[in-house]
Amino acid sequence: MSRFLPKSLFGQTLLIMFSGLIVSHLIGAWIYASDREQAVRAVGGLATALRIVNLTSLVEDVPADWQGRLVTGLSDPTFRVSLSARPAEGAENTGGEETAAIIKEFIAERLPRRSDRDLRVSVSPTPAALSEPGAGRAMHSPPFRHLRHTFGGWQGLTVAVGLKDGQWLSFAASLPDTGPAKSWPFFVPMLIMAVIVIVTSVWAVRRVTVPLDTLARAAERLGKDVDAEPLTDIGTAEMRQASRAFNRMQARLKRLIENRTNMLAAISHDLRTPLTLVRLRAEAFPDSEDRTKILSTVEEMERMIGERLNFIRDEAQAEKRRRTDITSILDSIVQDMTDAGLPVAMAPAPAVILDCRPAALKRAFINLIDNALKYGKTARVAIAETPEAVEIVVDDDGPGIPDEELTKVFQAFYRLESASEQSTDGIDSSGGGGGGGGGGGIGLGLAIALSIIESHGGTLELINRPQSGLRARVTLPR
Repeated sequence: MSRFLPKSLFGQTLLIMFSGLIVSHLIGAWIYASDREQAVRAVGGLATALRIVNLTSLVEDVPADWQGRLVTGLSDPTFRVSLSARPAEGAENTGGEETAAIIKEFIAERLPRRSDRDLRVSVSPTPAALSEPGAGRAMHSPPFRHLRHTFGGWQGLTVAVGLKDGQWLSFAASLPDTGPAKSWPFFVPMLIMAVIVIVTSVWAVRRVTVPLDTLARAAERLGKDVDAEPLTDIGTAEMRQASRAFNRMQARLKRLIENRTNMLAAISHDLRTPLTLVRLRAEAFPDSEDRTKILSTVEEMERMIGERLNFIRDEAQAEKRRRTDITSILDSIVQDMTDAGLPVAMAPAPAVILDCRPAALKRAFINLIDNALKYGKTARVAIAETPEAVEIVVDDDGPGIPDEELTKVFQAFYRLESASEQSTDGIDSSGGGGGGGGGGGIGLGLAIALSIIESHGGTLELINRPQSGLRARVTLPR
């Protein structure tokens, strides 16, 4: 059930408001129908009963020879009046029914008091008065047509009153049905009010939730670019407070990165000065095995210092984004390595345009391909695109990486023990796309590539291929 519910704050807020609106309208309609049923019963039934009382008094007061002509004149297709020696058919004393009991009590209270007064009232689902010729046309004419649409139906009322001369004065009339009513004059305004409330609610909820969406996008943008534009104060007081806190956090992050870069630059400068002096003194020694080892150690230390500094600077670098052909970048890398005699191949692919930092991406791809060559001996590159993302894969034929090490090799300066035992030639260990990965390097290849790809909102994962070798898969969102 929960999978069908909206996941966003905007959707959930609207769902709560619409649910409350629907429930309140249903309860209001029920209350209206109940009150209206009582009103219909009072207005329709009692008004007819009052007419019966008046006509009965009139017929009893006139001379006997006038009664027949008077009754004929009082009768019409929707209100039949008859005078006979017996009660009209259907006029049974069914006082147990609620409507019949109310009407009977009303008539009895208003007729002249007589000890032998006999009164019979019955209410039936079918209006008996409509069986009279011409009644159908009358019920479809104003005002009955309006009443029929308003009340939804009719009931039959039959009343028989015993006169003092022994005759029965019978009445057959139609009452508005007191069942559930269909009143368009009521439901149309309710519908209009509901539409107004819905439109207003959508506007109000959107106005409240848009700043949250803006804050979420700003947080995602900050993860890619620490120099992104700060947030403006928008929305409620709480949202403005959150925006200001977010901008302060961004400023602190920028200062932290700048301070770290400056500190490493100072350390690099301080270390290079004594290293230069060591190099100069070692070069003054006569050629020997010790002199060569000293110079080799100095070069290795200088290279390690330089690579560490470059890694930190690359993280803080703010290269401008621009639309670039990713296929062209990969093709240029492959062509350069092929010209150098390296076993690199790329599957044919159309141009894939992406908004990115091309120089940074090029370095990431070079690291992946170069390390695949170092540890897998070959590198095969392929690119594919979907409407949502661009996927680049680099395959090699190396021994792969143990499953428990697949995520650890992304850590800066991490080296695999198996590779460090096998290699002492200064190869970058964890940067290896394919191999067993250790070597005498300092372990920044994959760390740099991962940092660059994640700054583009993408992902980098290593997968051991079933047959052999390792696959480095890069996914960059559009």
